Amino acid sequence: MNKELKETIKEIFNLDIDAELLKSNRPDLCDYQYNGTFDLAKVLHENPYTIGLKLKESLEKKEDCQKKFSKIECVKPGFLNFTLSDAYMNEILESMITEEKFNIFMPKEETIVVDYGGANIAKPLHVGHLRPAIVGESIKRLLQYMNQNVIADVHLGDYGLQIGQVIYGLKEEGILPDAITIEKLSLIYPKISGLCKEEESIKEICATITKDLQDGNEEYQEYFRAILELSKKEIKKIYDYLGVHFDLWLGESDAYAYIPLLSQELEFLGLLKTSDGAKIIDVQENTDKIVVPPCIYQKSNGAYLYGTTDLATILQREKDFHPKKILYVADSRQSLHFTQVFRVAKKTNSLKNIDLEFLGLGTINGSDGKPFKTREGNTPKLEDLFLETKQIFLNNIEHDTTYTQEDLDKIVIAIIKFADLQNNREKEYVFDIAKFSKTIGKTGPYILYTYLRTKKIIKNNENCIDNLSKTIYNVHDRNLRLKLLELNEIMQYAFKTRMPSVVANYLYEICVLVNAFYENNHINNLEEDEKKKDWVTLLNLTTNIIDTLLNILGMDIPSVM
Repeated sequence: MNKELKETIKEIFNLDIDAELLKSNRPDLCDYQYNGTFDLAKVLHENPYTIGLKLKESLEKKEDCQKKFSKIECVKPGFLNFTLSDAYMNEILESMITEEKFNIFMPKEETIVVDYGGANIAKPLHVGHLRPAIVGESIKRLLQYMNQNVIADVHLGDYGLQIGQVIYGLKEEGILPDAITIEKLSLIYPKISGLCKEEESIKEICATITKDLQDGNEEYQEYFRAILELSKKEIKKIYDYLGVHFDLWLGESDAYAYIPLLSQELEFLGLLKTSDGAKIIDVQENTDKIVVPPCIYQKSNGAYLYGTTDLATILQREKDFHPKKILYVADSRQSLHFTQVFRVAKKTNSLKNIDLEFLGLGTINGSDGKPFKTREGNTPKLEDLFLETKQIFLNNIEHDTTYTQEDLDKIVIAIIKFADLQNNREKEYVFDIAKFSKTIGKTGPYILYTYLRTKKIIKNNENCIDNLSKTIYNVHDRNLRLKLLELNEIMQYAFKTRMPSVVANYLYEICVLVNAFYENNHINNLEEDEKKKDWVTLLNLTTNIIDTLLNILGMDIPSVM
C-alpha cells in the first residue's frame, strides 16, 4: 500500500517522496493511518486536512484500494485512516496458510558466519555466558529461517593467559595431563588468577608459559590438549541442555596457522608499526570523536593477543567459507576491541570485502542493578541456575500436574530464554527467576501454556480445518487476525536488526490475543458450521506460527503445563 500512496502523492502534488502507512494507535477507529499530511502541508503551504481529503478521494477511486479497504477517511486535523476489508484480510491469511513459510518475503541468500558463545576453556560456565549463547542461537535460527546459509562457530577462548595460569597451577600441584579433571580445573583457575593479581612475578611466569605454548612447547601442548578435550565436553553438555548448537567447535588456537599469512600481508601493506618493542596497527580515523587506540598485533615478548587471533580467524573463515558477512554476538563492553579489529580488516586486501557486524549485549543484572550474583557474592554457575529455576517453577505452580524430567527441562529453558529474549539485546535487564517462572504474565511458561491450551482445542475439532470464508465475526476475532497479518513485517524487521526481542514480543502479543479469543469465543460446542471451521482454521494457523516462533527463539514445547 505504501507504493500506491506514494504514487498518488506524485499524481496529485507532483512530489516524489516516500509514504508509509503505520499501524494505528487507535484500533477502535482504524487499522492503519497515514500522518504524512502534516509534512506535506509544510512543503505545499496547504492545510493538512485539505491534503488528506484530496488523497482520500483519489485513493477511493483506485481498484486496488477498493479491494483492500472497507473504509478510508480523513479526520481533522489531517489524519488519513484506513480500515482493511474482511475479504482482503482473509485472502492474505489464506495465503499464509497455503504458502511455504507463511508467504513471508525471503531476502537474497548469503553465507553468514555467526560467532557466539565464546566461552573460555578451563573455567565453568556461569550466568555471564547465558546471553551470548541464548541470543546468538536465536539470531542463528532467525537467519536460517530467512533462507540464509549460516555457519555457527563457538570460537572458544582457548589460547589466552588463562591457559598459562591453569598450566602453571597444574604443574605446581604436580597434576599430570592424564590426571586432570573438571573439578580440579574449576578450583585451579580462580586460585591462580587471584595470585596473579597479587604477585606480578607469578603473572609474568604464566605469561611466559602462554607464550611458550603458542610457540609449540610440547609439554605445554600436552597439557593444553587435555584441558581442551575436558573443557569442550563440559561446555558442550551445558550448551546442549540450553539447546544451543554449533557447526564449528574452533577456538583461538585454530587460527594460529593463519597468522604468518596475515602478518605477511600486513607487512606488505606497511600497516605494522613498532612501538616499545610491540607491533601495532593504527586505526584512528579523522571522523572519530574519541581516541581509538592502536590494535596491538604482537606484544614485545612475541606473544599474540585477541585482536591478532580474531583477525587470523576472519582470514581462516574467508578461505574456508567465503562468507558475505560475519556477525559477532558478545558483551557490549567489547565494542572497542571489535572496532579495532574491523578497522584493521578493512585496511587489508583479503578481508576488506567481508561485512563485519558487532551485535553488542547488555549485562544480566540482579535486583541491585549490578551484574547478577548469588547471595554469597559469586557469579552462579549455569548448572546451579538451572536447578534453582526448576525448583522455583515447581514452587510457583498452583495446579496438580506431574512433570517428566524432559518436560521440566523444556520449561526451565523456556523460562530462562524468554526472560532474556524479550529484552532488547543491547540493553541490560534484571534477572528475576521467581517472576519469570510464573505461568501468567510475560513469561516463557505463559507462552507454552497458551500454545498447549490452543492446540487442545484444535485437536478436539481437527476435522473442522478448512479454507477461510470472507467473514470476520467479532472484535476478538478481528484483533487476532490483524496481529497475524503483521508476521511478514515483524520477520523482516527482526532479520534486518538482528533483534530476537522483536520476535519474542510479537509472540507474546499473539498469545495475549489468543487467550482473549479463547475466553470470548467458545468453539467446542459451537453449532454454526462455517464459523466453527473459520475459527478452528484460524487457531491452527496461529499455533503453527507460535510453534515456528518458539523454534526461532530456541524454546521446545513440553507435553503438559
